[in-house]
Amino acid sequence: MAGPTGHGSSLGAALNDLLITQVTPRHRLSTYNARHWHAQLSQLTGTRRGHQALADTGLDVTAKTLVNWLSDPEYNIRRGYRDLIHTAYENIAIVPADPIPDRIKNGQYEISGYVTTGNDRRQRGKPGAAPLRIDGMRGDWSRNESLWLAGELTDDAFEDHFIDDVIVADIGEGTDGWEFDGSSYSVELR
Repeated sequence: MAGPTGHGSSLGAALNDLLITQVTPRHRLSTYNARHWHAQLSQLTGTRRGHQALADTGLDVTAKTLVNWLSDPEYNIRRGYRDLIHTAYENIAIVPADPIPDRIKNGQYEISGYVTTGNDRRQRGKPGAAPLRIDGMRGDWSRNESLWLAGELTDDAFEDHFIDDVIVADIGEGTDGWEFDGSSYSVELR
């Protein structure tokens, strides 16, 4: 039985495609797009979570002050208050990424596409050629997980760290390193 599969134009793109089918990436809520402090404050004060976010940033003003600020978008507030409002707004607007689960880190991977080590370049995972099988459990996922949680896991970084920290940990350096120099990859998680 086939497991979840990611596809992409590079190994990193296929890995990222697979990952986002399994866990939620860091993202911004589409309804949080206000730029001006007044619009941000209006949106924050409309929910309990927003009020909590304001309190968590240390914004400590009276209800009367809040009413004054909200009643006049041109009200002149100190920059420090604008910064606290913006911080609270961003804390609500950004949804953190789910951590990479153990089933991903400890999974068995079957990689299909061109794989090169030294002078040996092969199309893996096609009829008559087995996919490249990698045991994710032997690898170190810390660099990829840090980037994932920060919302900064690019396809290139994922590929580089997967090669260095997972593939090499499982099957070694290869003849002269590992290259995934094709234009189409699939990665199946078993």
